[in-house]
Amino acid sequence: MKIALIYDFDKTLSITDMQNFDFISKLGLKPEEFWGETGKLIENEKADKILSYMYMMVRACKEKNIKLTHEYLNECGKSIILYDGVKDWFLRINNYAASIGVELEHYIISSGNFEILEGTPIFKYFTKVFGCEFIYENGVAVWPKIAVNYTQKTQFVVRIAKGVLDVTDDDTLNKKTDNLRIEYNNMIYLGDGITDIPCMQLIKERGGFSVAIYQMGKEDKILPIVEDNRVNIACPGDYTDGSKLDKAIKQTIAHMKLLSDMKDNAKLELESILKKR
Repeated sequence: MKIALIYDFDKTLSITDMQNFDFISKLGLKPEEFWGETGKLIENEKADKILSYMYMMVRACKEKNIKLTHEYLNECGKSIILYDGVKDWFLRINNYAASIGVELEHYIISSGNFEILEGTPIFKYFTKVFGCEFIYENGVAVWPKIAVNYTQKTQFVVRIAKGVLDVTDDDTLNKKTDNLRIEYNNMIYLGDGITDIPCMQLIKERGGFSVAIYQMGKEDKILPIVEDNRVNIACPGDYTDGSKLDKAIKQTIAHMKLLSDMKDNAKLELESILKKR
């Protein structure tokens, strides 16, 4: 049996936006300055938020004579501060799942930069990472290749369900299928806020499990999601062994396994009855 754990990244696995670490500091800016300029661009041009921040990354690096290369962005991923317990979370939860006969697959669906994510120490644990990417000319970023905005995130949930992980393969994605690689009721989504609502609601409504992650002391950030019943549970960003989140995910995996076993047993019993007729 396969279960997919699907994560947002910023403020879900990391303590804040990934650009707020090395990328912005190397520009000689503060996060509020970079995002403030991005906000002005969005307002003045009535532009897409994701495309705007990617444009600002390119523009700011040009202004500072910094070559915005794939390798440069990879390096920016190394300084990201993750929530407590994240670095050893994947091995621990994989081992737990395996002990009850479950194979876990981990995915990221982020509106942040794929290239920065690629530089993090946890990148190796993911079956697939979906994020925003650049096109490079002479090794330098010049244009968005992929932009993952908030409503587009649900597309990638469907890709995971169908096993169509190649983002250029729309034909297979849109073909009708009765056999999903991973059923929606075997998905667990972890996100931190309003931008994750489409994915949270999609998975919750189809029998999966959605979790709102918040920083300790900032519960108010996810209060609307909880009050609107968009998620199954809200947990602090603490991935350590025995934490509320750790227990909730383990219990959910065990529950999904139990339901799967009951379904399989019922199917076998029905097949046995039909054979006797």
